[in-house]
Amino acid sequence: MGWIIALIVGGIAGWLASMVMKRDASMGIILNIVVGCVGSVIGNALAGPLLGIRGSVQEFSIVGLLIAFVGAVILLAIVNFFQRRSVR
Repeated sequence: MGWIIALIVGGIAGWLASMVMKRDASMGIILNIVVGCVGSVIGNALAGPLLGIRGSVQEFSIVGLLIAFVGAVILLAIVNFFQRRSVR
């Protein structure tokens, strides 16, 4: 059951991050889920040591969703940086 919740929360976090970073048109649902789940790992890696906050996407919580969202935004910002740098 935890994996299903992780996919749903990861998808929501990835979708919200893609809306904020204006990449929603180029991403599908699968990529939103991947970005949200990877964003959760990034967010937990940063928020844990820096703020002492842990959030899991395997059980729904607002903290877990926020951490996944922030991590997904960071991930998309890094992707945007490298895509723009290589194009120019």
